[in-house]
Amino acid sequence: MAEHEDFPPDPADSAPNIAEVALPLGIDQPYSYAIPPGMRVAAGDCVRVPIGTREIYGLVWETRRGVAGGNLKPVKERMAMPPLRAEMRQFIQRVSDYTLSPIGLVAKMAMRDPEAEAHEAPKFGVRLTGKAPGRLTAARARLIEAAQGGLIHRKRDLAERAACSTGVIDALVDDGVFDVIALAPELRAQALDPIGRAPQLSDAQRGNADALREAVTKGGFAPVLLEGVTGSGKTEVYFEAVAAALEAKRQVLILLPEIALTPEFLARFEARFDGQPGAWHSGIASARRDRLWHAIAEGEARVVVGARSALYLPFGELGLIIVDEEHEAAFKQDDSVRYNARDMAVLRAKIENCPVILASATPSIESRVNVSQGRYRHLVLPDRVGGRAMPEIRAIDLTQDAPEPGKFLSPRLIREASATLARGEQVLFFLNRRGYAPLTLCRTCGHRWQCPECDAWLVEHRFRRALVCHHCGHTERRPTTCTACGAEESLTACGPGVERIAEEVAEAFPDVRRITLSSDFPGGTERLRQELAAVAANEFPIIIGTQLIAKGHNFPHLTLAAVIDADIGLVSNDPRAAERTFQLLAQVTGRAGRGERPGRGVLQTYQPKHPVIAALLSGDHERFYAEEIAARQAAGLPPFGRLASLVVSARERPAAEAYARLLAQAGHRAIRDLGVGEREAALLGPADPPMALLRGKHRVRLIVKTARTLNLQGLLRTMLRDAGVPKGGARVDVDVDPFSFF
Repeated sequence: MAEHEDFPPDPADSAPNIAEVALPLGIDQPYSYAIPPGMRVAAGDCVRVPIGTREIYGLVWETRRGVAGGNLKPVKERMAMPPLRAEMRQFIQRVSDYTLSPIGLVAKMAMRDPEAEAHEAPKFGVRLTGKAPGRLTAARARLIEAAQGGLIHRKRDLAERAACSTGVIDALVDDGVFDVIALAPELRAQALDPIGRAPQLSDAQRGNADALREAVTKGGFAPVLLEGVTGSGKTEVYFEAVAAALEAKRQVLILLPEIALTPEFLARFEARFDGQPGAWHSGIASARRDRLWHAIAEGEARVVVGARSALYLPFGELGLIIVDEEHEAAFKQDDSVRYNARDMAVLRAKIENCPVILASATPSIESRVNVSQGRYRHLVLPDRVGGRAMPEIRAIDLTQDAPEPGKFLSPRLIREASATLARGEQVLFFLNRRGYAPLTLCRTCGHRWQCPECDAWLVEHRFRRALVCHHCGHTERRPTTCTACGAEESLTACGPGVERIAEEVAEAFPDVRRITLSSDFPGGTERLRQELAAVAANEFPIIIGTQLIAKGHNFPHLTLAAVIDADIGLVSNDPRAAERTFQLLAQVTGRAGRGERPGRGVLQTYQPKHPVIAALLSGDHERFYAEEIAARQAAGLPPFGRLASLVVSARERPAAEAYARLLAQAGHRAIRDLGVGEREAALLGPADPPMALLRGKHRVRLIVKTARTLNLQGLLRTMLRDAGVPKGGARVDVDVDPFSFF
C-alpha cells in the first residue's frame, strides 16, 4: 500500500473532549470541563460537574476539540434527562444578552433537578371506614361531611375543604375513622379533545377565531394583538387557536399573570377541551412540576397554562404561545433575571417560528405602538357577548361629596350601594391596598412605625394583630402602648386598607352577607376556589377586595363596581403611572354588568378632570391611548426610547455611593466616546431612589436613557467593565426596560 494513501481518521481522535458548561451561578461565562474518554456528551445535555469542593448540575452549552490539560476537571456524569434543543439554547442566550444576566442563571430557569422524579415519595390518601368517632368536634364533623361518597382524598385537599388542619385527619386515622390508602401515580398529562365542546360564537368572535386558526394552521412567526372589551369573549376566541394547534399535533403555552391563574379559568378550559391543561405556577408542588417538565419535554403534555416562568419549559413541538392580560406588570420579574415575559414570549415565538397572541381589554402602550408600526396584526372585539352594554362609569368628586370624618365611603356611594343591594344585585368595593391601614402613628408624640430594614412604613394587618412591611416581610406585634413615649391607647391608623374598608362596610350594611378577598388572607387555593364560587352564586351580596378580585372572574350578579380611591397611582415618578391606573380602573369597573342586568362603575376621586379619570368617564379609550403615546414619543420614553436602571446596593452606604460614582464616571465617558447628543443617550444620577433602604441594604440608582437606535446593552457593558468589580460588599443590579422605580 502506498505511503501517501489516506486513511479515514479514528473517530476517537476527532470527538469533542471539552465541554463548556453553563452553571446555575451568577457567573458570566460557561466553565470548561474535560469529557472523559468513552463518555458521550453533546450540547443541551444535563451533566454533573465539580466546582470547588462540591458537585452541581449544569447545562452543556457546547462541546469542542482542544487541549484538555490536567487543569480541567472532568465531567462526572451525563444525566438521563431530555436534552435542551438548539432553539431553547438560542432563547436562553438571547434572554441573557438582552437582560445582561449570567447565562447560567437563565439556564437554571429552564432546568430541573434530574433526580427529583426518581426520589419522589409515594403518596397516600384517606377514605372513610364507616366507623363513628369517639368524640365529635365541629372540625371533625366538617371533615366527615367533606369526605362522604366513598372516595379517596388527599389529606391537604380534604383539610382545605373542611377548613381545618391535617392534624385533625391524623387523629381520626388513629381512631379508625379513616383508612390510609396508597394513591396511584398521577397522570403526567391529560388527553385533550380539540373538538371538545365548542361554544356558539358571535359573528365578531367567529371572524377573529377564524383569523387565529388560519395563522396557527399556516405556521410561522405571526404576532397578533387580540383586543376586546371586558366580557367580549376573548378567551373563547383564542381557545379556537388552541384547538387548531392541537389538531396540527402542536404544543401550546398559555401565559397568565399568577393572579389570573384561577380555578375558574382551568374549569373553562376543561369544559372546552374535555381535559385539564398542565398547570405551572408557584402554588404547584415541586414534584408535580418535575413530572410536568418531563411530560412537556417528551411531548406528552400538549397544553400548559402557567405564570411567567412557564416560558422556560422545554417544549419540543411548540405551535402557539398566548399571553393573556398582556398589559399586566406581573409579567415583569424584578429579581435575579429581570425579564418581561410578554416580550420574551414574542422572542421565543420568533425563535420557534410560531404565532403568538397577546390578549387584553386594555393593551400596553408598547403593543399598541407595535400595531401602529405594522409589527403586530390587530384583531378587535368591540362589543360584549350577547349585546350586553358596557358599564356606565361615573365619578364621585370627593371635594363635593366627602365622606364623614374618619370614613372613606361617600354618602352618595352608600346610597348607590343600598339601592343595588335592594334589587338583589351584588356590589364590589375595590381598594388596591392590602391590610388595615398603610401607616400607624402615636397621637401623643407623633411616632410612626417604620420597618427597621426598609424605608417603608409598617402596614397594620388588624386580623393578624400585626404590623407588616410589604417589601421585606418584617413583622412585629401591634403594640398596645407607644414604644417611643409610653402613651396608652394613643395609636391611630392613618389611611385605609382593604380591611378598614371591610370594617366600614360592615357598619354601613350590618345585615348583609359580605366577604373580603385579599392575597394575604389565609386558606390556600381550595378555600379561594370555594369563596369565588360562592361569590359567583350570589351567596355574598357584598365583595370587598384588592387586585385579587379585579381580573379573571365572571360574577353574573355583580352590577356595581366601586373604586374607593381612584387616585392611587396617579401621582408617581413612574412613566407608566397613568397607563397602569387606566388599565386597572378599566378592568375593575369591567367586572360589572357581565350578566343579564346592566352594570355601573363608580370612581371616588379628588381629580375628576384628570386625563385618566376623564377617559374612563367618557369611554373614549382611543383618545387616552393617542395622548399617552404622543406624550411618550415627545419625551423619548419607551417604547420610543429605551431605559435601563442600575441599582447599587450595600450594607454600608459609603460602599454603595462609591461604586455608583464609578459607574457614573464610566457612563459619562462611554457616552462621550459614542459622540451622540443628550437626546440619543443620557445618564441620570446617581441619586437615592424612593426606597433608599431595602432589606437592610442602602441603595443608589442610576438611569440610562437612550434612543431606540442606540445599542443600550453595549453601553451598559462598557460601563460595567470600566467601573471594575464592586468593593466593600457592594453589588449592582441591572434592569433593562424597568417597570419598578422604587
